[in-house]
Amino acid sequence: MSEQFLIWLAGLIALLLVVLAWRSVAYRLDRANGADWGGKWLNRLDGLNRIFCRRYHGLEADTIHLPATGGALLAANHLSGLDPMLMIASCPRPVRFMIATEQYHRRSLHWLFRLIGCIPVDRSGKPEKAFQEALRALEKGAVIGVFPQGRIRQPGEGPVALKRGVVALAHLAGVPIIPLRISGIKGVGQIILSVVLRSRARIEAAAAITVADSKDEAALRILSDFVHRVPVTA
Repeated sequence: MSEQFLIWLAGLIALLLVVLAWRSVAYRLDRANGADWGGKWLNRLDGLNRIFCRRYHGLEADTIHLPATGGALLAANHLSGLDPMLMIASCPRPVRFMIATEQYHRRSLHWLFRLIGCIPVDRSGKPEKAFQEALRALEKGAVIGVFPQGRIRQPGEGPVALKRGVVALAHLAGVPIIPLRISGIKGVGQIILSVVLRSRARIEAAAAITVADSKDEAALRILSDFVHRVPVTA
């Protein structure tokens, strides 16, 4: 048996092993997928995120009662860069996020943010553009994730006044606000470090809030009371 044939045979066996390994991985990702993102590879990415959040970060989450169809706003406290991943891993439908423009245009992640439909918010220029884009998406039936605290909170920071845009957006689009409370995060206040450090993450969900008008103070107070009852840990 020639040396060339042995090299060819070893290469073929290696290729078969890679194919079998990938089929096993793809099967696991397909099984873990929990929301239809409209494409096989995005659905597998969803599955990978759910596995990562549940097994590495120990995610425990309440059932989030989203409407089967139609728009909805998920409004959560903001502790870290891990928060959107945890929210996506907890939801039965795809979630688009409103995120700061400087984060949206991060060179290494821009392709992903664009692929999953994130909406960039120019906080120093024209935030109303993002507001209008989010409104159109909600009216078309999308689920939008927002962080009405405005930015990632740092360890030890107390409650802040929530951005009123969340109430106005819900009223104009005619959609409910579903409050979420995130806790158990290590690396609070961090973006990348919070993803790397192993947490015991928890997401609690409250009943949906129906907004009466664009300045519904009662709705904003209910949302604020829920999201701020969080033990922030470093």
